[in-house]
Amino acid sequence: MDQDKESEKHYYSDSDEDESPSEWEESEEASERADYAPDQSEFSEDQLLEEAEDEEAVKKISESFFYDSAQVFSVPFVTPDSNIPLNLLTLIHSFGYDSTRRSNLHLLDSQTLVFVAGNQLVFLDLRNYEQNYLRSSSGRGIGAVAVHPDKTYFLVAEKGTYPNVIIYDYPLLRPYRILRGGTEEAYAFASFNFTGLLLATVGGSPDYTITVWNWKDEQPMLRTKAFSQDVFKVTFNPENEEQLTTAGSGHIKFWLMALTFTGLKLQGFLGRFGKTAVTDIEGYVELPDGKVLTGSQWGNLLLWEGGLIKVELCRHARRTCHIGPINQIMIDEGEIITAGDDGCIRIWDFETIDTADAIDESEMIEMEPINELQVGKNVKIYSMVKIFKPGNSIWYAQDANGAIWKLDLSFSNITQDPKCLLSFHTGPITAMAVSPFTYLMATTSQDCTIRIFDFAAKLYLTEMQFKEGGTALLWAPRVVSYQGGLIIAGFEDGVIRLLELFDPSGLVIFAGRKQVKGAQLRLRQALKPHTEAVTALAYEQNGEVLATGSKDKTVFFFVVDQEYEPIGYINVPGPVTNLTWTPKSHEESFLLILCENGYVLEVPIPPIKDTESLPTFEIKDLPIKYFHFLSIKSRILRDIEIERRRKKKEEKEREKEEKRKLQLQMRKQLEESEGEEEGEEETIEEEEEEVEEPLPRIFIPEKPCPILCGFYSVRTSFWISLGGYDSGFLYHCKFPVDSEKTIEEQKDEPFDFRFVENSDDNPIRVISFSLSKMMMFCGMQKGQIRVYILKNKSLKLTDMEHYWDYSIHDNDYGQIQALYPSYDDRFVVSCGADGNIFVFNILSEEELEEGLKATVPPPKSGIESEKRAEDIEDPNAFSIEGARQKREYDQIMREAEEVKAQKREKLSELRSEFERLLVNNSELPEHMQLHRTEFDVDTRVREQTERTTVKKIKQVERELAWEKEKHRLALLKLQKRFRDVLEFDTVIVHAIQTEHKISTYRLLKLSGKYTRARQMSQADRRISKFERKEKEVSLKKESQKDTVPVTTGPEEIFAEKEKKKRYRTLADIMVENQIAKMKKIMIKAEKAQNKILQRRREWEELYKSKPEDDYEDPKDVLAIKEAQNNMGDFNLKTAPDYKIPEQMRINAAKKEEEIGILEAMTHEKKFNMNKCIISLRDQKIAVIEEIQCLVQELKTIHSILPENKHLPIPEVPQLHPEEVPERKYQYDEEILLEFKLKQEDRPVEEEQKEEEPEVVKGFAGGITKATLREADLGKQESKIGKFPLLTLPEVQKPVEFPKTEPTEVELEIMKREEIRNTYMQQHLIDRIRELIITFDAEFRLLRHQKLKLDIQMKLADLHHITLFQEMLLLKNFEKQENILQERVNSLDREQQDMKWKINENLAEMENRKNEINRLQDQEKAIYANFQATLGENNKFAYFLMKVLKKNIKRVKKKEVEGEEEEEESSPEDSDEESSFESSEEESESEDEAFDESMGLANCDPALYEMTLQLREKRLDIEEALTDEKKILENLRKEYEAMGKKVKVVAANLVTAEDALEAYQREKQQRLNELLVVIPLKLHQIECVEFGEIPQDLSNALVFSNTALQRLQERIVQLQEENIEQQELNRDCRERRKKLIFEKREMAKKIKKMKETVTQLMIDKFGKEINLEALQTLSVNKKLEELRIKKMKKELANAKEIRNWEEKVSKVRWDLMMKTKEHTKKLQQMNELCIEKQKLESRLNTLQAQQGNAFQGLRKADILAREKITELIQIQAEKILALKEEIAILRRKGGLILPPINNPH
Repeated sequence: MDQDKESEKHYYSDSDEDESPSEWEESEEASERADYAPDQSEFSEDQLLEEAEDEEAVKKISESFFYDSAQVFSVPFVTPDSNIPLNLLTLIHSFGYDSTRRSNLHLLDSQTLVFVAGNQLVFLDLRNYEQNYLRSSSGRGIGAVAVHPDKTYFLVAEKGTYPNVIIYDYPLLRPYRILRGGTEEAYAFASFNFTGLLLATVGGSPDYTITVWNWKDEQPMLRTKAFSQDVFKVTFNPENEEQLTTAGSGHIKFWLMALTFTGLKLQGFLGRFGKTAVTDIEGYVELPDGKVLTGSQWGNLLLWEGGLIKVELCRHARRTCHIGPINQIMIDEGEIITAGDDGCIRIWDFETIDTADAIDESEMIEMEPINELQVGKNVKIYSMVKIFKPGNSIWYAQDANGAIWKLDLSFSNITQDPKCLLSFHTGPITAMAVSPFTYLMATTSQDCTIRIFDFAAKLYLTEMQFKEGGTALLWAPRVVSYQGGLIIAGFEDGVIRLLELFDPSGLVIFAGRKQVKGAQLRLRQALKPHTEAVTALAYEQNGEVLATGSKDKTVFFFVVDQEYEPIGYINVPGPVTNLTWTPKSHEESFLLILCENGYVLEVPIPPIKDTESLPTFEIKDLPIKYFHFLSIKSRILRDIEIERRRKKKEEKEREKEEKRKLQLQMRKQLEESEGEEEGEEETIEEEEEEVEEPLPRIFIPEKPCPILCGFYSVRTSFWISLGGYDSGFLYHCKFPVDSEKTIEEQKDEPFDFRFVENSDDNPIRVISFSLSKMMMFCGMQKGQIRVYILKNKSLKLTDMEHYWDYSIHDNDYGQIQALYPSYDDRFVVSCGADGNIFVFNILSEEELEEGLKATVPPPKSGIESEKRAEDIEDPNAFSIEGARQKREYDQIMREAEEVKAQKREKLSELRSEFERLLVNNSELPEHMQLHRTEFDVDTRVREQTERTTVKKIKQVERELAWEKEKHRLALLKLQKRFRDVLEFDTVIVHAIQTEHKISTYRLLKLSGKYTRARQMSQADRRISKFERKEKEVSLKKESQKDTVPVTTGPEEIFAEKEKKKRYRTLADIMVENQIAKMKKIMIKAEKAQNKILQRRREWEELYKSKPEDDYEDPKDVLAIKEAQNNMGDFNLKTAPDYKIPEQMRINAAKKEEEIGILEAMTHEKKFNMNKCIISLRDQKIAVIEEIQCLVQELKTIHSILPENKHLPIPEVPQLHPEEVPERKYQYDEEILLEFKLKQEDRPVEEEQKEEEPEVVKGFAGGITKATLREADLGKQESKIGKFPLLTLPEVQKPVEFPKTEPTEVELEIMKREEIRNTYMQQHLIDRIRELIITFDAEFRLLRHQKLKLDIQMKLADLHHITLFQEMLLLKNFEKQENILQERVNSLDREQQDMKWKINENLAEMENRKNEINRLQDQEKAIYANFQATLGENNKFAYFLMKVLKKNIKRVKKKEVEGEEEEEESSPEDSDEESSFESSEEESESEDEAFDESMGLANCDPALYEMTLQLREKRLDIEEALTDEKKILENLRKEYEAMGKKVKVVAANLVTAEDALEAYQREKQQRLNELLVVIPLKLHQIECVEFGEIPQDLSNALVFSNTALQRLQERIVQLQEENIEQQELNRDCRERRKKLIFEKREMAKKIKKMKETVTQLMIDKFGKEINLEALQTLSVNKKLEELRIKKMKKELANAKEIRNWEEKVSKVRWDLMMKTKEHTKKLQQMNELCIEKQKLESRLNTLQAQQGNAFQGLRKADILAREKITELIQIQAEKILALKEEIAILRRKGGLILPPINNPH
């Protein structure tokens, strides 16, 4: 379209006077780049980056540069030379809002909202709700909007071919920058980074390109394809601008700006869902540490880390975080906010989510939101924006159901309720109607509402809600409704409703009625003529008939009256799209019906007649004209192409003629040859130009194109607009005359057409005219409004040339659904499928009067008293025709039932007559009676009937199988839900003689909820320092138990050298004796050495255990510390200085454990009590059974005894139904049938009111009977519920004999029997009383126990409530406590590590000092050895001493790392140095003057050589000593540094422990604030004032008796301990004096014994020796081992020599035997040779005699040949078998046969 071409041109402003020439040149270069931007997409990203680097300085755009707004914005298109003004239509207001567009709500400042409506950007002022508009630049639509973080700029990303991104400044709305070439067709999303310097955009289909811009320079930095499906969102990471995230349809992708060897690149990593189902991601947020939190379609939160789902977050009991998708996630003030389709906004704890980690394979974490807000019902939050002010908590939310909300998320006492600022239609607007009297319009949509607007005053008036979406609207004309308040609405379910609009301000407002608005809708009548959506409504020109069309291919007619009555309907060939009556200018009224499948019908007004008696509303005799459209577009295009070619050919002929004339002139001047060549070339050119392309072929679409709209031109002609292939033209058609073809065969062509420019894929959907018919308003498929100027005002459209065109609705999905002018042609209103409603005024805006307002019709008189019309709310209700058909069907069924009743009556008479015959037959004599089978006329009938009955029964069972299984499963589910979890039901046991009763506890099974929660919390909780130390101590003890000391004795020294025992020889015995001897010596020495070492260790331990002067007993220290902690007042937990001991600190896990223990304890007690009560119930049943037996015996006795001696029979106790409640759930078929009969007998009203109680009663009665019958305990005797448990047989009356006078013996027997029975009667009655009394006594005892237990359970419940409150409080403290505890633990671990390192350092320093002492001792030994070697009075002693002490320079044997600096020795080292070193240092100064050659002349060379060797050793020792001192100094420095660090860590640890202690104190204070219920008796209250109990006990202290008694006992204990300590102190002093005296005496004794030992050694050895070395003196182990080895080797060699000698003798014997055998064989050979000679001579003789006998083959040869032949055949068979097997194996799946065996 030309408009789009104009809008795509880019201009640059030169209006700024201050702009320098350089800036103008830069703008020109920018424009050149802009024009070339679409072509740059052909180059690679590397080339773009190279160009960007080369021209970086050139492409810099001035900060003050702006584009010209007039040239950037799109303008309406007007045909040239038409004189149509550009402001023909001016937008004045928008009533719509595209609420389903993603992120379509932004905040520019605290009072300005901005959102997209069609091709406009709407700025909404929240103070006065005024709207301002910013037009789209391209005219093709707006893809996305984004606001700069500073709120100084905002961008509009367009739609179109290579659309632009235009960045405007705010609030001046000047175009600041234009970004070009970012995508092919449309932008999907755009966002700035946190600083606002970079911009990221992502395109839609088909390229899905993501681009990162340096937007101020209009340069793309990076570009790549984001994904292959829709991308919903792209954002920068606020913490790292080099990271981006995109999300969309079934994916999320993480991007990184990476610097590679080819330059800066965008590297994308696709998120992998793993076990989680793939989902579309609408909302996400980047966390500061790089994680990403996203939503899901099922409502849970997904936490991503490293491209994988780390954890899935849900609510408790696996409930989803939201019901439905989560559309937006934000971080605000350290909290995470989520909004979803369920209309809820929830606040989550950031730390909990950020640190969440999976604890099982499900990767699910349960958590609850901190706060939540339910915005409202039927709310779907799509996006939210916040006013960024300090302390502000106001948000604005986009509701996808057509609203903008103001929300307060402060969650405080003054939080405001959600407020709906604006309400709109949701989704496509399906229909609109404009009032023919005033400036009112009605609209409807799929959101099931009809809304009324005053478009002149820009007001929304009222709305009415329905259950189905509206599809058609019609405002009744004045001839129908004089006041103009009647509206006809059609709906999706085929219902049409008559609505009355009126002004309710004049009505009386009753009490309780809501304040009404300026208009109100009222339902007048509801009809359902159709079964599918109503698509068209039309009033006849005189207002007498209403026609309705629908998708169900019917058109219904109604008589217009106070109540609309149906006339009938007609069937049409296709779904109806439009209905149009002939205008008033026509004499007769006809209805033009446009069908979607290409049919056009014309029908007259149907005759109005009485339809009440008709069976159907279908009108079959109505004359109908048909027109079936046949496509002529291809023929039109072919004619146009032929005409174009004809004109082109004529133009070429003229050009050729001119060329010929020019050639004739040139030939006169040129030579003949040149002229001929030129003529030949020209001829070739002409021949080439004559080749033409073939003409377009004639094409007719197989499926008819849909008819979109149409209208009458003249009486018999009409115009139609089609979609699909036939779009681009308006077709002028008329109905055929007398067509003999059927409707399907009929094909009709239009007789004229009008070409519609730029509408080949953008057809006209709606057409309307102004009052003067001068303007034709067309609504297009792609959202444009086109206005044609008809100068001759003719509907024949002869001058349809010039038009005004402007794109207002969305070009992709904003097709115009309705377009109407106002009643006075001052306004035009349009509505589209994008949910927008726009109001335009015709010509300039200045002509509008101020305060222009619509007039709402007044209510008609008596409207308050009118009865409310009944609405059709059921979408499945019968239509008018359906109801009529139902009525006819019911009539037919009634008639059929009457016939059936007559047949049944006749059958009843026949049955009665047959029964009478049977009675007569039975009265006959037996020999005359007919047998029963003789009455059967045909037995096959009876058999067939029985088979049919069985078959029907099976059929019914099969039909009810699903229902039966359904109810069975439902019963199982109910039982599982309510019965399986029940461990004990309520059983009430009654006493027999009293009214007392006792009931069990209704007890549920003990759940492991707190156990699981405790395990989870234990896993999350940080262990305290005290717990960790206890754990370490226990681990050490276990390790000490597990470790077994390994001891090695001297026996193991030679264990490896001994071989396995074999047969003992003399050599083995000698070796073993030698080894045993050496072992004894070594074991003896080793024992002595171990004994010495053991004694040394004992001495060391003894000296170590020696206490110092300031030593204190640890037990005393602990006792003093305990006394300090516990001494004084009893510390209350409410005291401000109360310090919670480490072992007494409580947390949520321990509290949950306490709750679990309490629940288990109460459960156990209740369980035991229930068992006792059930046992008592069973005992009562046994008692009743026994009493029944006894009563039966009494009745037997009464039958024998005379009545005057009868005692009253005790009443049998009854068992109440509540004592056996489990029998309520037992039933059988009889009970169910009885219950069914009761249900059927009850009236409907009673069933509705008392359904639940009667059901329970019915089941209870039936179940009781069933239970009694099953248990054989009797039948129910009364309706009260008491019944006997046992049914006993009736007493049989004795057999009566003829009365005779009894004899005396018989009288005596009878008297004795009477006495016995009288005794038995009394005994049985006493037994019954005993049973009853015994049961009641046990009942009374158990009842008392139950009452005591009830008290305990009530106390336990109170305690449980307290524990639960404490647990909730502790959970709130747990998170911070874990943080503080972890801090203390880390510092404690660090302190322990530092102490361990310090101890290691001290140990290393001690080792180095010992090494220094050892080296110094070696040096002293060198000097001592030197002095001993020289002897006394050696004349060269001084000279050699000088040589020995001389320091010489020599090459070091090993390089020492580090710096070689001399360091001064510490005072400690200087004290330890020997006197030799000091003398050496003194002589160092004299070394330079000393010359060794001076004294070498007479010196002994051996002494000199020995001195040099000692000097080398001394120098080696000094070097090692220097190194050790350096290492020692480094260790000392490291020790000092670690000491300082330990002090710092200790200070931090003290601070952390103080913080933890303060937090524990705060937690304890909060726990102290909880109210604890403690029941007390009056004697337990000892807080008395003036002999009375005070009214205020708040200052009193609740103390347990045991604690109070313990404190009182403690006083006595402390007094006794004081006395004991004084006595102990006195004893200790006396003992100390005694020990000092004993120590002095022991020292004297030790000194005396040492002198004695020394004297004994001198007497025995002549000198003082080391006794330890003497005791440990042993053999030379190495030498003894070599001796043993030598002995073993000698013995082995001797043995080997003997073996070889035996082998030699054996070989000699074998040689002799072989020689004998060989000699024997030579003799045999000689004999055989002699025999051979004899045989040869004999053979020669035989040959001479019988030569002819051996002429043929020999028999041996024949046999050999046969064998070879047979062998060859066998081998051939094997070869064939092997080939077959090879072939089988080569085939796939071949069968492997066993190998072939040789039969031979």
